[in-house]
Amino acid sequence: MKRVLAGVLLVAAAALAYAPAALTQGGSTVLFDGKNLDNFNKVGDANWRIEDGAVVADRGNGFLVTKNEYGDFQLRAEFWVGPDANSGIFIRATDPQKLTATNGYEVNIWDDRPEKDYATGAIVNVAKVDPMPKSVGQWNTYEITAKGSQLTVVLNGVQTVDVQDGKHAEGPFALQFGNGPKDAPGGAIKWRKVQIRSL
Repeated sequence: MKRVLAGVLLVAAAALAYAPAALTQGGSTVLFDGKNLDNFNKVGDANWRIEDGAVVADRGNGFLVTKNEYGDFQLRAEFWVGPDANSGIFIRATDPQKLTATNGYEVNIWDDRPEKDYATGAIVNVAKVDPMPKSVGQWNTYEITAKGSQLTVVLNGVQTVDVQDGKHAEGPFALQFGNGPKDAPGGAIKWRKVQIRSL
């Protein structure tokens, strides 16, 4: 009997060790670990696929929208962006099927945005960035904190936004891919190591 019980416990422990549901690291929940997109819904026609531990898109326009909603949180994500790609992270989205910079906060990734004030490092129509950092052709890290009306954005260790805005309190967040005005095939976006911690 003891031998059977020990075997059952061993099998249960092994199953828990490989369960994909609750991946946590240091209090953060890993939403994309390079293997699957189980925590996201696809919206739009972007050609998302997983390559070399990153989720990549380079055609179409669309979003990866989290299945859960978040209010106060710290979000961390690494991204690589090619020339002409229009991307970003939308947070506290109020309509996950029609994401815009007016029904959520768009933390932008678009070095060549015509209106430079709201280019990479800014929150579109909420917080300008000056000077604008460069992100094209390299791996970058966004750290975004939303606590009540306080929003902060840190790009590659440098704070680009620190603003109070209370328009949106809660909602899913979304990773964007949208081609720039030239619809350039080189405008790819890659995401990896996406994790969030509730505050």
